[in-house]
Amino acid sequence: MAISSSLLSMLPFLMLLLTGTLHANGCYTSIISFGDSLADTGNLKQLSTKPNSQPPHFMFPPYGETFFHKPTGRCSDGRLIIDFIAESHEMPLIPPSEVIRRNSAIGKGQGVNFAVAGATALDSSFHEAQGVVNQCTNASLGVQLEWFKSWLSSVCSNGPDCKNYLRNSLILMGEIGGNDYNHPVMVGKPIDELRSYVPLVIDTIVFAINELIDLGAETFVVPGNLPIGCSAAYLTIYYGSDKVEYDNTTGCLIMLNKFAEYHNELLQTALNQIREVHPDVNIIYADYYNAAMQFFRSPNKYGFTNGALKACCGGGGPYNYNALVECADPSSTSCAQPETYANWDGLHLTEAAYQVIFKSLFQGAYTTPHFNSLCPTSRLQARDASSSLVQSF
Repeated sequence: MAISSSLLSMLPFLMLLLTGTLHANGCYTSIISFGDSLADTGNLKQLSTKPNSQPPHFMFPPYGETFFHKPTGRCSDGRLIIDFIAESHEMPLIPPSEVIRRNSAIGKGQGVNFAVAGATALDSSFHEAQGVVNQCTNASLGVQLEWFKSWLSSVCSNGPDCKNYLRNSLILMGEIGGNDYNHPVMVGKPIDELRSYVPLVIDTIVFAINELIDLGAETFVVPGNLPIGCSAAYLTIYYGSDKVEYDNTTGCLIMLNKFAEYHNELLQTALNQIREVHPDVNIIYADYYNAAMQFFRSPNKYGFTNGALKACCGGGGPYNYNALVECADPSSTSCAQPETYANWDGLHLTEAAYQVIFKSLFQGAYTTPHFNSLCPTSRLQARDASSSLVQSF
């Protein structure tokens, strides 16, 4: 078949258009995740199985009861946002990196999850210098990145092969950074003292993104922080204090939500700078904050008839949260219908709440730029068409 010179000259543009459309609509061959307990699908569970170590409380019922019917290492009653993303791509759920490592399985197919519950963006040495010791893990974002590089070398035979693999992967960069603030607050540091941490946290996230771009990654979903002022844990810590103000509409702590907004503003500014330097890379900001605020403002609208602030599972008190009596403790209580609660254990959300956030992000309008996590038939046809077009030349 003869190809006109004008069509030949348009080939690079057509390929860019087809590939860009394909990736922007979530048609990826694998998902690679970094982060903390909002994304951990079992890494801390595996890391905690050392001799003489106390298993974390989320390794016991009622964790996992809603979907898996057993604890899996997820800090919820069921699935997390990353699970819904995988399902929307018709992929198996993304395995924890520690499971792959211990079973000597390569796991290239659907990707791998390096997120660890309790992880911080900043290294443990930074927090220890501030007098805060992470009792959960030292698997900071930098540590997870090193795990990833080691794993990547086992699935790619050479540089071009690795770049091609990462180019067709969706990178979930977090949520990460929340624990850089959570851990200090839990040991009594005032939130205002932590404002100086925020630029450091953002710089660490940006560094990780740039490292992955250099390795070949082209599409990132980067979540912001949740509205921590609506957390049952924080509401309990500040309960009865005359130094805080509450939002009359939601009952959330204004000061803490403003802090989360500050983090998110700096993060979005940094992401814009990456876009300017790398215009060919898809940097998608996931607005966890406002996606979640929907059900904090109108819990009944989303089926949370028992409210959005009180934990389903916990140790009692006005918000059913007690740091000394965690969910799954024999003294704790658990609700009969988790789907009617937004908060699961004081620090984490229920599967139902995570599903609302997922739909708002990946099937709604709470990402910048807009992202559709599904891969419609038309996009598959576009991919096949682009392949055929290349072969015809």
